[in-house]
Amino acid sequence: QSTWGFWMEMSRTNTLAERFPFALVWTPIPLITWICPIIGHLGICDSSGVIYDFAGPYTIGKEHLAFGRVARYLQLDVNKVCLRVEDSESLDKAGVWDESVERGCKIYSRRMHNLCCDNCHSHVAVCLEFMRYGGISHWNMVMLALWMFFFGRFTGVRGFLKTFLPFLVIVGFILLFTHVF
Repeated sequence: QSTWGFWMEMSRTNTLAERFPFALVWTPIPLITWICPIIGHLGICDSSGVIYDFAGPYTIGKEHLAFGRVARYLQLDVNKVCLRVEDSESLDKAGVWDESVERGCKIYSRRMHNLCCDNCHSHVAVCLEFMRYGGISHWNMVMLALWMFFFGRFTGVRGFLKTFLPFLVIVGFILLFTHVF
């Protein structure tokens, strides 16, 4: 797929309908994100923009994230998918992307959720590892959290406020009460 094809895929992104082809999507987790805005819930989208997330023990969510509407997304380039020898004849890069998401979902639909060690970020990491996105064979939750935090785009003002307003209110109260009392 050409660079033009990549930009055509980006133009199919529809934040209102929550369709993000070839993207990672993120939403805040109440209480946790309010204290630390880098931590949130992560999902991955297939080539048609359908969202998949590891929503809880033995559960893969489809269409929507477990903690609400998408607040941020990271548009990825399908050209950075590495074709494996077994894929070269039967699938194109978009097909490898979709197969990788499907394989990751199949694995995580049989896994127990662990907030700290085996979570939604781990699910996305496995999907990216299957497609060897960007030539990287070992993704992890820290890489993904930092990548989304620093390079993810907000879906709009609402996405920004949903992410940072509770944190700023808490910081404001702390500053207010530490200076008043």
